[in-house]
Amino acid sequence: MTNKVKGLLNLMTILVGIAILTSVSFAQGAPIKKKEVLKIMERVADWQLQSMREKKPWNLGNWEYAVGYTGIYELSKMSKSYRDNLIEIGEKLNWKTGRDRFHADDYCIGQLYSLLYMQQKDEKFIANFKGLADSIVTMPHTESLAWKNKIASREWAWCDALFMGPPALGYLSTATGDMKYLDMATKLWWKTTDYLYDTSEHLYFRDQSNFKKREQNGAKVFWSRGNGWVIAGLVRLLQNMPANYEGRQRFEQLLKEYSVRIIQLQQEDGTWHSSLLAPNIYPNKESSGTGLICYALMWGVNNGQLDAKTYLPVIYKSWTALTTCVGETGKLGYVQQVADSPGAVDENSTKVYGVGAFLLAGSEIYKYLEKHKKFAF
Repeated sequence: MTNKVKGLLNLMTILVGIAILTSVSFAQGAPIKKKEVLKIMERVADWQLQSMREKKPWNLGNWEYAVGYTGIYELSKMSKSYRDNLIEIGEKLNWKTGRDRFHADDYCIGQLYSLLYMQQKDEKFIANFKGLADSIVTMPHTESLAWKNKIASREWAWCDALFMGPPALGYLSTATGDMKYLDMATKLWWKTTDYLYDTSEHLYFRDQSNFKKREQNGAKVFWSRGNGWVIAGLVRLLQNMPANYEGRQRFEQLLKEYSVRIIQLQQEDGTWHSSLLAPNIYPNKESSGTGLICYALMWGVNNGQLDAKTYLPVIYKSWTALTTCVGETGKLGYVQQVADSPGAVDENSTKVYGVGAFLLAGSEIYKYLEKHKKFAF
């Protein structure tokens, strides 16, 4: 039996599972209200911004903060006072990317620069990043993605990079009208996918070093936040693809296939635990991967890519779970710390990228509620 046939049979099994899942009635819960979504988003963002003021981090432009800004940017469209915070951060950074020029983590912040440029039309916002992107598109990108020789400094060799790099180039194409950045993002997306996507499990390995690793239960190691990075990066790249863009349908098909699989792995508490195929090893809820997945699924429903009847119950459970991770002060807990594999979390674990994921999810929930009277099951 060929790998392709095995993959198709595996996908058919998943589809049957989804049919069973969606036939089960979800417990009745309180409706999600638009004003409450905005209120908790503001609480979480305010706590994060205050924490940054107090700690005065030196690395305001690194990937952890850049992901946080993607969520704060979405919030700024609903509550405009946050835009000034983002412009102030850009000014502090002199609108520059990181020192490791071709490392996707170090130009994730390009997403923010392009988004702000589209609002303000100030050329200095994107000038530095555009120069870097012009270099990226001229590179050959012919190296193997094997996890060695500091490959991450030159190629998208780990799944996290699919959130950091492709959307940054995609938003730059939207900002400038030059499709060469999006074209390169598309080419490199599929290079990474061809290498890291497991066609039998319909999930992404974090990097090549995980190909042969196994969890205590014998399952392959698939990290929830890693796969969250991928699906969230996928929808952010789609946001920058014109409807008639050549190859867009392949991305849409990946979103559908990937989403079918990911919702099977949601746990009873509404989250995706740190290890997707061995959730009991790390039994606590985890908010960063869950936020990214919730965001992508809700975007898919809002944009007609995913079936509302199938996915809204899953999204409802995940958003409800995410709100339980927010403390009284607005601190978001249960965020797995910086890692490259599954790991333990607790209520005190927080990181700014988790806040970004939470705010991205909330922004799409809010958009849904702007068009629908209620969101409840």
